Amino acid sequence: MTSTMSEPGAAAARANALVQRAAQTWTSRFRRESEVHTPWVRATALGVGTGLAAGMTLAAAASGLAGYFARAVVTPVRERAEDLEILAVTRGPEGDEVILPITAETVVDGTYGLFFHGGRSLARIGPITALEPKGGTVTRPVEKVYGGDLRTAVRGWWTSVVYLNPADAGFASEEVVITLPGGPSPAWYVPPQPAVAGLPAEHQGPLAGRNVWVIAVHGRGSNRTEGIRALAATSALGAETLLISYRNDGEAPAAADGRYGLGVTEWEDVEAAIEYALGRGAEDVILLGWSMGGAISLQTADRSRYAEYIRGLVLTGPVIDWMDVLAHQAKANRIPTLVGRLGQWFISNPGGRRVTGLAAPVDLQAMNWIDRADQLRDHVLIMHSVDDHIVPYGPSRDLARKNPKVTYVSFAQARHVKEWNHDPERWDTSVIDWVTDLFSRPAPGQTRPGEPGYYA
Repeated sequence: MTSTMSEPGAAAARANALVQRAAQTWTSRFRRESEVHTPWVRATALGVGTGLAAGMTLAAAASGLAGYFARAVVTPVRERAEDLEILAVTRGPEGDEVILPITAETVVDGTYGLFFHGGRSLARIGPITALEPKGGTVTRPVEKVYGGDLRTAVRGWWTSVVYLNPADAGFASEEVVITLPGGPSPAWYVPPQPAVAGLPAEHQGPLAGRNVWVIAVHGRGSNRTEGIRALAATSALGAETLLISYRNDGEAPAAADGRYGLGVTEWEDVEAAIEYALGRGAEDVILLGWSMGGAISLQTADRSRYAEYIRGLVLTGPVIDWMDVLAHQAKANRIPTLVGRLGQWFISNPGGRRVTGLAAPVDLQAMNWIDRADQLRDHVLIMHSVDDHIVPYGPSRDLARKNPKVTYVSFAQARHVKEWNHDPERWDTSVIDWVTDLFSRPAPGQTRPGEPGYYA
């Protein structure tokens, strides 16, 4: 998940307004008249059963809005909105600079990407050089443009992706094919390359020669380019890296229903990637997940027949509890709380399949790792910004409090899955130090006196 879920369109906005107006009139009456509240009624908070036309209108409007919300959650993004105006490209003292409107994203320091020309081109944008609050503009250097001419672009979108392929970051890679349950899927295999990571060519990372593979699992609405940022850290560690695609991401074969499973189906594709790595000599695996990729990684560790090979998970801005995320998104989109809950019901129950288009309901409770904290067997590093406006950080923090195997590293100002972009040195160091410490301990099935969190 690399951007906000789709806000209600015009039809949904009208339905939302109707719900809000009618709710003011009918909610208090409904509460007075309803002495028995079934779970279904509590979930919808509609005046169903009152026999009043206004109540029926409210029910229809709320149901329509809840259905719109539910479909938006599970439907892959096929076309991104170019919601950021490109005001100008000028010549600065050290090269081109781009002038952008001040937004919550563009005023955060660091290195980011700017997609333009419908996503066919990407510009790597550097740290802020000028900020003019009165004029509402921010100026940043254009470090590199991959395809296209930024000077001709008028709109684009801000992104955490800064490279289109490993070669753009200086890393040699091999294009490989992984056989997923839905068919063949592309991936990049990247061996460790210390020199590219700024280390001596002879550098031997702590995982060098140990046949450890890192499998990078991107987030909702993104693709394998999201994991390229991690290659410096995995090279410093001496690990092989596999940047994978999975169903519905635009590169791997689509699922039969064309819908996201939010982790309960996609984990099978990660399992196929683990099988591929084991077939090429891997002895241990680390899963690297961003946003929904975190939810997918957790499901893989929980369900895969290769779970014994997973030594740890490194998650950035992960979805720890989908119900918390959906409640947050409903509130952010000004959808009434109880209508948002009805949207959750559509997603998680067989009766909602005609609304969502899902082949099978999504078990949201199975992905609630706050309630399942004691069932988490693997060591996990979570890096999460406290101002994440897409996936709130609270569940990440709370999971670490409930399970000693979970390490939580807090970031600030980074927004959603841009922790590396805002502070790459801290992200890299956190990963390298944590993984190094993890592999200095005994593997599962072994013990060391005085070390909690290991099991025989």
